[in-house]
Amino acid sequence: MAYLVRFLKIAVLATAALLAACGGGGGGGGGGGGGGVITDAGFLKVALTDAPVCGYNQVNVTIQKVRVHPSATAADGDPGWSEVILTPAQRVDLLSLTNGVVLELGQVQLPVGTYRQLSLVLAANDAATPLANSVIPVGGSETALATPASLQSGLKIPVAITVVKDQVSDYVVDFDACNSVLRLGNSGNFNLGPRLSVIQRVSATGQRITGFVSTTFAASTTRVSAQSGGTIVRATNPDATGRFVLYPLPAGTYDLVISALGAAPAVVTGVTVTDAGSTDVSTSGAPIDPPTSPTTHVITGTVNTGTTPVDARVTIVKPYGGGPNVVVAGAPADASTGNLAYTVSTTAPVRAPYVAGTPLVFSPDNSAPGGRYTVVAAAKGTTQSTDVDATTTNPTVSFTFP
Repeated sequence: MAYLVRFLKIAVLATAALLAACGGGGGGGGGGGGGGVITDAGFLKVALTDAPVCGYNQVNVTIQKVRVHPSATAADGDPGWSEVILTPAQRVDLLSLTNGVVLELGQVQLPVGTYRQLSLVLAANDAATPLANSVIPVGGSETALATPASLQSGLKIPVAITVVKDQVSDYVVDFDACNSVLRLGNSGNFNLGPRLSVIQRVSATGQRITGFVSTTFAASTTRVSAQSGGTIVRATNPDATGRFVLYPLPAGTYDLVISALGAAPAVVTGVTVTDAGSTDVSTSGAPIDPPTSPTTHVITGTVNTGTTPVDARVTIVKPYGGGPNVVVAGAPADASTGNLAYTVSTTAPVRAPYVAGTPLVFSPDNSAPGGRYTVVAAAKGTTQSTDVDATTTNPTVSFTFP
């Protein structure tokens, strides 16, 4: 047994050395510049993924490094930062990182302990690389994605990452591009307003929901999401065959929500996720096929924060009788005008309970008007909401944040 433990430790150290030699590693300890051997150390491995994006053909970012620190309040120049350095910096189209795809960024040796701050450092748009970070909107041309001065030292995320001696702690950064790109009205300009989260990856085979949705509706306007308590944990667009993969997900029980333009909302309740294996909810022969909505209406309105650019996110929530309440759409309000506009179904939503190994059976929820929704706006650390009925009209909403 002692020989086996010693062999495993050597294997972990050899893997780290190989990654560093390939440009995937980084420095550890006080400042992340490399150096001597760290005693009582483990490894942090970092990858990147994305949720589906709305209204863009590409969202590109150029990643230089990932930094972590034990203190949640450490400043950029403080000692104690450790880094995963990408050499050379890597330009990534975030839209390529959906439907279960992750990009491995590398790993670093760290002292054991808990790390409270993670910073994703992007290259700057400058004269040499004016489009290091950029977007290509649908129907438009490639445009620089501006990074406010307050973010140029890194996109910071509060975390609770535990590094254990002689083990690899594996985490995936979810870069929610849809909620991170702020459109500045008709100016043709775009700002980065990052919305990032971190999910621990503990299994190569589990932590996932897979299945198929009908190809009746366009994949680009169909979103499949795993939600908990009305909060999206992972989301994706299906591929051209209707297949979707939601990964990685923490083990637990989720509502699987399918929202497609021109379709009634659909939810599969009680979908269980484990670390042991994949949860497969539907097949290509029996895909999830929401009813078509013969009519749709548009919810419009404005969000006023008293500042420009407007930094506000809007979500459209569909309440089911007796629950759950699920998010069917969402994006930032226009950063110049605060305007919002969402096309919604007027048909009764459907739901089906998940039973492993059993085909899904959907039934309509007629407990409320088919066009009933709740519009939620979040800005300045607070939220406001209002109920609307879009069954027969195009409702208008207004939010003001003092």
